[in-house]
Amino acid sequence: MKFDVYKRTEADHKLSYMLVPAGQPIPQEADNVDWHLVKQGVDLDTADRALQGMGIDHAMDQIREKGYAITSVYHQVE
Repeated sequence: MKFDVYKRTEADHKLSYMLVPAGQPIPQEADNVDWHLVKQGVDLDTADRALQGMGIDHAMDQIREKGYAITSVYHQVE
């Protein structure tokens, strides 16, 4: 599946990532923060361990529920 990948800086110099299906806008509830597009239309396997490098757990479950998947506050990336 193709996604647009966004990133934002968190406290303590950590990072959060957000995946949105390619071409879709950031859902309104998540659009009020400072997200920066880092990759557009990238083909990602949501079961891939690479998503763990972004701290995103259960990506497809999140996308089905909210329309996007986001880094857990417990797994923000250094």
